[in-house]
Amino acid sequence: MKVFISSDMEGTTGVVDWSQCSGPSPEYEYYRGLLQAEVNAAIDGAAAAGATEFLVNDSHSTMQNLRPDQLHGEAAYLSGRHKPRYMMEGLDSSFDAIFYVSYHGSMSSASSALSHTYNPRAISDVWLNGTIAGESGINALVALGHGVPVVLITGDRTTGEEAEPFCPGIETVVVKESVSRFAAASPHPVRARQLIHDGARRALERLGDFRPPAIELPATLKVRFRNGDIAEMAAMLRGVRRVDEKTVTITDDDPLRLYQTFVVAVLLTRGIAE
Repeated sequence: MKVFISSDMEGTTGVVDWSQCSGPSPEYEYYRGLLQAEVNAAIDGAAAAGATEFLVNDSHSTMQNLRPDQLHGEAAYLSGRHKPRYMMEGLDSSFDAIFYVSYHGSMSSASSALSHTYNPRAISDVWLNGTIAGESGINALVALGHGVPVVLITGDRTTGEEAEPFCPGIETVVVKESVSRFAAASPHPVRARQLIHDGARRALERLGDFRPPAIELPATLKVRFRNGDIAEMAAMLRGVRRVDEKTVTITDDDPLRLYQTFVVAVLLTRGIAE
């Protein structure tokens, strides 16, 4: 059994401030250790259910947060910030299951620690086929393109709730309860790791119940940016249509191409947003 793991960082237990997940700083060094332990807990749980092969795609910030020699299960490690398929780089149809580890809620969410959607300086809201989508839903387009189910997500409660419409039945492991965008109540890290281990094991034990993401094609991403300049820049891309001052839509019957256009729009607008 082969498992693809996309690891972010904002969903790690105890993380509530940007300084904790961006280095270099002692705070970052500490919390990257907690992230590493949570990724390993997911691997260990998957191995307990029979998984034998793992690829971890480091998907946070500059995408070089983990220590490859400390990954359990002799997991392969994909790192580096230039990836055409970004948080889902390395996935193909040979995988049996996908884990989202340490994910977070969307910018649209009422309360999710460090909520954002790809670029908090540029994007206000994203809808996928009319439903609010965070990074979990957007990334599910790649899973659909390869026919692989997303079976586990870890983070706060909002994160799991946002993934459910696109990944029905997904095993959600809540490792913190968000109070606001910059506050959360978290269990002890040892407890959080046990929850993740057990959730990963349960997800793979019922792998036969899962199907690829439930996203009707052709699919439409509707993206509302923080200002009109960003929307204008995004609309220069082929296939991106501006529908009002701050909003564009992207429609495609190919989920991989739809995701790729979205990622290019994000990268194109990063300079003007910052």
